[in-house]
Amino acid sequence: MERKWKNWQIASAAGLAASGLAAIAAVAHASAASDPASIQAALTKRLPKTEITSIDCKSIDGVCEVQARQNLFYIDHSARYLIIGRVYDMETKQDLTAARLLEMNPDMLVGGAGAGDETEAAPKAGASGSPSAAPAQGDSRVDPAALASLPKNGSIAMGRGTRTITVFSDFRCGYCKRLHETLGTLNVKVIERPISVLGTRPISEAVICAPDRRRAVTQAYEGGAVTSAGSCDTSGLDANEAFARQHGFSGTPVIVREDGAVLHGYRPRDFLLSWIEGKAS
Repeated sequence: MERKWKNWQIASAAGLAASGLAAIAAVAHASAASDPASIQAALTKRLPKTEITSIDCKSIDGVCEVQARQNLFYIDHSARYLIIGRVYDMETKQDLTAARLLEMNPDMLVGGAGAGDETEAAPKAGASGSPSAAPAQGDSRVDPAALASLPKNGSIAMGRGTRTITVFSDFRCGYCKRLHETLGTLNVKVIERPISVLGTRPISEAVICAPDRRRAVTQAYEGGAVTSAGSCDTSGLDANEAFARQHGFSGTPVIVREDGAVLHGYRPRDFLLSWIEGKAS
């Protein structure tokens, strides 16, 4: 009996040792899988033509963000699965991918990042907002009557002046925020019409339903919580987006004068002032 007991003790100890070694190995494997150097080696093997410039496995739980020059994509911690698309934080209502792309290159055009790169399977996505050097997208003129017929419940009126412009914008677009700030220094009435380019429809709805829409616009652009009264009629946002699709407004911001002239993208203050007055085209 005593011999059997000793044999059981030895077997039990061996089993515990094996379990412990397995646990240590699992932890070591997980740690190695999350190590940027290990991921870099795996990606070099699997995507030999892609120039990896940085790897971040800490900012977003569960995935690693990979920067390939001016492109972003995501992988799991084993570097086996590649994820193409945008990461959207539903709690803070922020497009994390758009924010990173703007941080990487503030002058980036929608869909234009890395257009000449030979990045395999990496998305060529850019943050919304067109710099002044960007080519126009969509129509250069719209019917003023069609613009005026868009429902008021899809807009926010701000500013004062004898001239009025309409701005189609996205609240997570860096150039839209810059335009909003610039227009605030001009003597012009602005009708802002939100459209969802970066998956920001919930933010637009919160702004439209806010008791103080002007304040809500500022809150939205600052990236904070929007003080909203809850649900309301947001069909005006549907009309905005339908109008934008009809006229090929694929990026933001898009500025429309009362005469129907369209300006795609952000421009410096002096140019905006001249264009609003009809002195620049």
